[in-house]
Amino acid sequence: MSDKYSKRRLTGASITTIVSLSLVLFMLGLLGIIILNTNKLSNNLKENIGFQVILNDNAKDVDVAKMQKTLDASDYVKSTEFITKDEAAKRLQQDLGEDFINFLGYNPLLSSINVHLKAEYANPDSLSWIEKEMLESKLVKEVIYQKSLVSMINENVKKISLVILGFSSLLMIIALALINNTIRLSIYSKRFIIKTMQLVGATQGFIRRPFVLNGIKHGIYGAVIAILMLIGVLYFAQKQLPELAELQDQKMLGTLFGLVIVLGIIISWISTSLAVSKYLRLRSDDLYY
Repeated sequence: MSDKYSKRRLTGASITTIVSLSLVLFMLGLLGIIILNTNKLSNNLKENIGFQVILNDNAKDVDVAKMQKTLDASDYVKSTEFITKDEAAKRLQQDLGEDFINFLGYNPLLSSINVHLKAEYANPDSLSWIEKEMLESKLVKEVIYQKSLVSMINENVKKISLVILGFSSLLMIIALALINNTIRLSIYSKRFIIKTMQLVGATQGFIRRPFVLNGIKHGIYGAVIAILMLIGVLYFAQKQLPELAELQDQKMLGTLFGLVIVLGIIISWISTSLAVSKYLRLRSDDLYY
């Protein structure tokens, strides 16, 4: 009867530890997904920032094509689009809803190249030196971009990143404390077994080993449950918002799931080792307190 009760208590402690680990790792994994998607959203937003290179009216098609190829090969350019005078006029007519060419008697617009930058170059400093470089070309009349919009987007991205970083750090500390306390409570129920093994001459390494291995096993179980929960959340989120599927990077998600498993193992390992070491140092009389 006593053995059954002890086994039931040990099983209950193990289940509690695994559930606590899985919930905390799930929260950390969910935060990781939010950070990844926020980063991707900010990059997409930055990559929509670009500038318009207005070409001189006497620019030859061959020279313009060569310039566009050079831009496409540049480190800072994601994509380019050449817009002829006629195409520019059509777009403006659609926006205005009027045929301004008939009214003016000629097309005042110039050909241009719309340039979209890579995310890391979509900032005021980079745009400033890119603008100077563009204006050195005889083909270029003017470079147009919204300086205030670029500054505003970069400032807001920085603020959001700082808030997420602060929240992540706080959640990480809380998570570590929760897991550590759960594991310490689990080891507490086995403190007499630890002290008995020590009294009969078992070495600290020999006593610690099975507890650490069991802790690592709990960490793996908790991580697997957390990953399954994360997959479930992603599945239902994409069902409700199909647009989210475009943001998902399978490689990054695989790396994140791998980190969840590693984190589960490391936290369980360290917490279990520290908890066992604590009871190995205690005197027999102190075990009752």
